[in-house]
Amino acid sequence: MKKCSSNYSCSIEATLALIVGKYKTLILWHLKDTTLRFNELKKLIPKATAKMLTQQLRELETDGLIVRVVYPVVPPKVEYSLSDFGKSIIPILDVMCDWGSDYLNNL
Repeated sequence: MKKCSSNYSCSIEATLALIVGKYKTLILWHLKDTTLRFNELKKLIPKATAKMLTQQLRELETDGLIVRVVYPVVPPKVEYSLSDFGKSIIPILDVMCDWGSDYLNNL
């Protein structure tokens, strides 16, 4: 096991701290190949309230996993995309998707 900072007891804990949230993994999954606006994400994750989606997006941005670009137009235009750091999580999300598909197929 790799040595971790004093904030985390192991690397799994550090990973989970970044991606565990009600909708964080879904947001990252939907952004993996594209840039999306808030309302597009809202349509893709209909169970998320606007407040919860905003909170999850802010946390992902603070942690450096996504990039938020605000365009100076009226009405305001905001786009979200994965940062380079965020793109590094794609292989993990792909494995999670495959694992979930296997699970669902065996129900």
